[in-house]
Amino acid sequence: MTDEASDAVSNEGLDGAVIVGVVPDQSGRVLKEAARYAKLFQAPLVVAHVDVTRFVTYEDPDGYVHSAPIDLNIAAGEGDLAKVTDAATAALEGSGVDWVARQLVGDPAMAIKHLADQLDARLLVVGTRKRGFGESVREFFTGSVGARLAHRQHRPILIVPLGEPVADDEEIWPAS
Repeated sequence: MTDEASDAVSNEGLDGAVIVGVVPDQSGRVLKEAARYAKLFQAPLVVAHVDVTRFVTYEDPDGYVHSAPIDLNIAAGEGDLAKVTDAATAALEGSGVDWVARQLVGDPAMAIKHLADQLDARLLVVGTRKRGFGESVREFFTGSVGARLAHRQHRPILIVPLGEPVADDEEIWPAS
């Protein structure tokens, strides 16, 4: 699958799924927590990766989504779904949870929200970002995916912390 387009015909049996947003090289903890809740809810798990190098151009009435690259050099984004699928295979092996991978395109919060609406998802799961100056700048301009989801849809969201917790007297996103 290269985009959300192929998903419209393959969403059968995914109603009420738990959706987990995953990026390449992310901790397997996010996938494992999502699988735990999917098992608890007896729901399928949808492992969603959003290709931010592409955007939705239009959507057909049957749900087929057409996309185009933001930059003509999209080689960097092409292998991300394979990395995410490989990570999910490793992290979810033996979990007993039925799961599928989905490639979405565009803005991560809006793409996950759209998929959640299509599937009438029970829960959305995302991880926190790594700490650091670059992430601070990115979060300042784009906002947290979890926070944006919390304000744009009605489903519960589980935000899985990654890395070491920040001390109470320490800045969450240091200025430098």
